Amino acid sequence: MSAPSLRARVRSEMSQEIKAVARRHLATDGANLSLRAVARDLDIVASALYRYFPSRDALLTALIIDAYDDLADAAGAAESAVPRDDLRGRWLAVCRGVRDWALAHPAEYGLIYGSPVPGYAAPPDTVEPATKVILVLAAIVADADPPSAGLPSALHDDLHRLIAGRGGTMPEDQLDRVLVAWTHLYGVLNFEVFGRLDGMIEARSGYFDHHMRLMADLAGLPE
Repeated sequence: MSAPSLRARVRSEMSQEIKAVARRHLATDGANLSLRAVARDLDIVASALYRYFPSRDALLTALIIDAYDDLADAAGAAESAVPRDDLRGRWLAVCRGVRDWALAHPAEYGLIYGSPVPGYAAPPDTVEPATKVILVLAAIVADADPPSAGLPSALHDDLHRLIAGRGGTMPEDQLDRVLVAWTHLYGVLNFEVFGRLDGMIEARSGYFDHHMRLMADLAGLPE
């Protein structure tokens, strides 16, 4: 494979610089990004920035995809360090990896799991990155292969469509357990990252681990 052209390298470097400045604005101004403000910080005219990101929504989408990818990388790196037969250890490693990333990147976490950005509709490009963490959790549950549990017929049909749509073979009740645990993981994290635990829970790490162990029980992972 030939090396990228000089033009491609310059474009890539400029795109990364624009996103870095935009992330700083996320931390101070929230997700209501102003392309003019980003361009001003880069000391370029706004029209030059549009060559790389034609709209605010295009820049937001790039930041969202990067955030999902970074989060999944952190979770995957934590999980890969645990022996394959330690299913509960792998589960807790993923959850802790997600928490560590969220606390280290609250602005990016808020972009993907906070309040919707007014006027922004996430395009299909964001769907695959958004599923990466839940797929890691699903793989752990699949390795555990817990006993089957009953489901309401309507829920069973919905889960079956989700599985079939991705060409998977996971039993519907196992996916149900993963989805419950996944929503609980981000529910606990949202309370912590957005200050909802302030004045309530001081032992944050212990509180988080306790709930993730409860979710491991629900998922059917052995001690």
